[in-house]
Amino acid sequence: MNHQISPNAILWFFLACFIASLIMLGWLLLPFFSIIILAGVLTGLFHPVYTMLQFNGKVRPSLASSLTCALIFLIIFIPIVFFVGVLTQEAFGLYQLARDAVLNDQIKNLLANSAVLERINRVTENFNFQVTGDQLQSAISDIGKVVGLFLYDQARAIASNTFAFVVDFLLMLLVIFFLLLDGQRLISFIIDISPLPSDQEHMLIRKFNDMTGAILVVNGLSGLIQGTFGGVAFWLFGFESAFLWGVIMGLLAFLPIIGTGAVMLPTFIYLLLKARIAAAISLLVFYLFMTSVIEYMLKPRLVGQRVQMHTLLVFFAVIGGLKLFGILGIIYGPLVVTAFLTLADIYKSSYQQFVEPH
Repeated sequence: MNHQISPNAILWFFLACFIASLIMLGWLLLPFFSIIILAGVLTGLFHPVYTMLQFNGKVRPSLASSLTCALIFLIIFIPIVFFVGVLTQEAFGLYQLARDAVLNDQIKNLLANSAVLERINRVTENFNFQVTGDQLQSAISDIGKVVGLFLYDQARAIASNTFAFVVDFLLMLLVIFFLLLDGQRLISFIIDISPLPSDQEHMLIRKFNDMTGAILVVNGLSGLIQGTFGGVAFWLFGFESAFLWGVIMGLLAFLPIIGTGAVMLPTFIYLLLKARIAAAISLLVFYLFMTSVIEYMLKPRLVGQRVQMHTLLVFFAVIGGLKLFGILGIIYGPLVVTAFLTLADIYKSSYQQFVEPH
């Protein structure tokens, strides 16, 4: 007996099967989610190097891809191994210092022997506000515990399972190798099966590329500069754990609004409390000069008008990413916001007229 099946029923059945296969594929690849995302990001960043190594087709693509992966190994893997070893020790030392009340005693003695706090309160009492030594002591100690424990957990996650980290990194290089070779074919395949118009698909890809460049290249470069020079400045001023503070400042450089000021300004106050006036002024001048050069000269030149995202939104994207994904949230958070903003632009330009009543 011949049963007539409507085309709509066939379409819905196919879509149900297709969505189920997508869910199963996502479940299958879920353990490698971070590896694939980082591989895609690094492939986009190092693709110009891969193109340059081909010398206009004179070098085989497989060889150029291998050389690019070797360069990524030297630039990323070796520094990470060095950083993690030092950072684990110094971050745990900071956490223990704050947890065991050693830091509390140091702050208490500092405030007891300083007249600067009294002068500050003479000014603030006009606004019915006073800063007590106990408040400062508690705040600084809590910050030390939170920051030290966060960095220690991130570093320990790598150091405690070195074999898994090496395997994951090698898997990431394998993905990068094939993405460099077949990335354009993969993008074309996704565009072909996507029901969105091609201009919207290319808009999404372009926005992600721009945001990736802004996050990793621009913010990464500025974070490296500020962390390096900040760590050197702390070493010159005689602070302990200068490497740790340099790493913290490098990470804070990803945060707009706050930035390295979250470390530099309390350090400036600390030097004032220690009556090291010349050192405090020197540190403040150094911080203002470094911030001005990077925020108002370097970043605008490198980013230009490619990435349009409100500063406050970037701030919450990075903070939320760190809270949800750990250290990789510096990348994931802004990328999630980029996807939303791009889709919102597409909705406003192409689909809003179909939803709102005329």
